[in-house]
Amino acid sequence: MLFIKYLFTTAGFGLLFAAAGVLLFDLYLFLRPSLRREAASITEEPSHEPAERRPFTLRWRLAAHLAALALLPLLIGLSIQVVPSGRAGVRVSQLGGTLPGTLYPGVHWTVPLMERLELFNIRDQVYSTSLQQDLKKTATQTLRVQTKEGLGIALAVTVRYRLDPSKLPYLSSNLPQPVEDELVPPTISSAFREAAPNYTVREVFAGRREQMVRAVAGVIAQKLAADGIVVKEVLLRDIELPAEYAKGLEGLLLKEQENERMSVELELKQKMVKEADLEAEAQKARDVKAAEARAEVTVLEAKAQADAMQHTLPLKEKQIQQSRLEAEARKESTLLNAQAMAEAKIIDSKAELEKRKLTTEGESDRIRRVAEADSERLRLEADVLKQNPLLIQKIIAEKLSDKVQIMMVPNDGKFFFANDVLKGMPMTTAAATTP
Repeated sequence: MLFIKYLFTTAGFGLLFAAAGVLLFDLYLFLRPSLRREAASITEEPSHEPAERRPFTLRWRLAAHLAALALLPLLIGLSIQVVPSGRAGVRVSQLGGTLPGTLYPGVHWTVPLMERLELFNIRDQVYSTSLQQDLKKTATQTLRVQTKEGLGIALAVTVRYRLDPSKLPYLSSNLPQPVEDELVPPTISSAFREAAPNYTVREVFAGRREQMVRAVAGVIAQKLAADGIVVKEVLLRDIELPAEYAKGLEGLLLKEQENERMSVELELKQKMVKEADLEAEAQKARDVKAAEARAEVTVLEAKAQADAMQHTLPLKEKQIQQSRLEAEARKESTLLNAQAMAEAKIIDSKAELEKRKLTTEGESDRIRRVAEADSERLRLEADVLKQNPLLIQKIIAEKLSDKVQIMMVPNDGKFFFANDVLKGMPMTTAAATTP
């Protein structure tokens, strides 16, 4: 919508400038005859009268038409009013003054040249005061009040407030403008100055600080609410005490802190003594309870032992009887085992004799059979040697093969020393083999 407003306004001013341009151009032509002749030759019909002698006229009608035509977009542009975000406005008429009703953010229509729009900030605003030492750093004011003792102190105050949009017509027509500078600071200062004499410096500094702030906040809210200003929060940030009083208060606070510390230590020691007494009584009670418990346990153990003995004696008698029976059983079992072992030994000795007898018989039978086999083998060997006398030579050669080297020679070889030995061997062998 701002684009349309600026478009109409620009168009109107453009037409006005065009009308003024037409008049200025005609005046320029009058001052320059040469240009006037050229313009006349272009715009007018041919004439036999020289251009210098023609009467000079301005185009008032064209300029008036352009100016009249410019009024329409100008009036439309001036009638469009845009209220930005965070603000609200009221219409102020040239005839009737401030009109009722609040114009909230958005586009609104007003009567051009008869009404104007007055804007107000409806966001939360903050009014703050600073201490004397902070004035060089900030541009805020200082707020000094007198307490009940007549001492002057400086307060650092912050008040957050906002304008009530529904009461903007009242603010515009009845209150000094701007209200943020003309109404809010005096009201806040007067409220604190009226409340401070009801409290001492010490109460303002520590004891009843919150109470004073609540009371002042109520007064400020009540006063400003009547003028269409909503107070949201009042804060007392800091307090500047007189130098001498601050030193004395600091010493007093130190003494009070020391006194409180000693009181706390004394109370702590008393509690420790009381705790020790209670601990001793508790230990005594625990010892008594423990002794009683031990006595009861001893009595119960004695009773349990007596009851156990009543049941244990019959059990012991049964155990003794059982042991006697087990001993007799073991004795009988031992005798039976001894008899069985004796019988087993007898049987073993008989079996051993029988075994030896059988072994002897088997050994004699084996010897007899071996002797028979050897005699049969010798008989067979004798028969073989009888049939083959030269076999003995082979046997001797085999027995002496690892000790004697054998050389083969013909049987009829002459001058060989072993021929006589070899020739005599069959006879010797034959003689040895004959019975």
